[in-house]
Amino acid sequence: MDMDGVLVREEHLIPGADEFVSELRENGIGFMVLTNNSIYSPRDLRARLRRTGLDIPEDSIWTSALATARFLKEQRPGGSAYVVGESGLTTALHSIGYVLTDRDPDYVVLGETRTYSFEAITRAIRLVESGARFIATNPDEKGPSREGSLPATGAVAALIERATGRAPYYVGKPNPLMMRSALRALGAHSESTVMIGDRMDTDVRSGLEAGLQTLLVLSGISGRDTAELFPYRPTKVLDSVAELVGRTRDPFGEHAAEEAEEKAEHV
Repeated sequence: MDMDGVLVREEHLIPGADEFVSELRENGIGFMVLTNNSIYSPRDLRARLRRTGLDIPEDSIWTSALATARFLKEQRPGGSAYVVGESGLTTALHSIGYVLTDRDPDYVVLGETRTYSFEAITRAIRLVESGARFIATNPDEKGPSREGSLPATGAVAALIERATGRAPYYVGKPNPLMMRSALRALGAHSESTVMIGDRMDTDVRSGLEAGLQTLLVLSGISGRDTAELFPYRPTKVLDSVAELVGRTRDPFGEHAAEEAEEKAEHV
């Protein structure tokens, strides 16, 4: 499941999210909380969620920074990177043995940050021009704040792409690569897993392309009207995860329909 818009909204718990997570645990249903935000480490995000009343273990949190690190480890083990981002990304890259440098790196890796500097972006442009491969953690163009929209990774990536003529490879949602890496970390299979998200363009699309059934909740970005504008549809639309309380074993009501048919046959 996605985090922002599904479990929390900014720093507030979405009503019913705590009951939903508790029921998943009670029923022994494994879950992974996903986020395209690469600023924070799983430890940071766990602390943030605990302040809202949710206790999610670190190993149940999967970020675009972790997905990017796993991708780079598989592509070029022991490589080097120039990073424009925060501790969530640098920690993930250090954990796979990458060297962070601004001298002839294998990759320029762009992530989320609240302190984009002209100097860092200029350095990234020159390194990409010199042959460094361009990776971005996610394509989100903007993010929310109390004061309004903030430019996010996708917007800054577009600036670098325009200056260099080199498009980045985005690892995070909607790339199904992030979904598959999360499935591996969870030890799950796409046929028995559901993706719950609040965005049609990232959550539902990535779930769909990874072969999962999808649930769109209306507690975040996408509404019923905007969902109809896309050429693909979620498996089901819910107001929030609160509607899944009492139904975590059967989120689509499939067994309920089967039971009703069986009862009808015996009448």
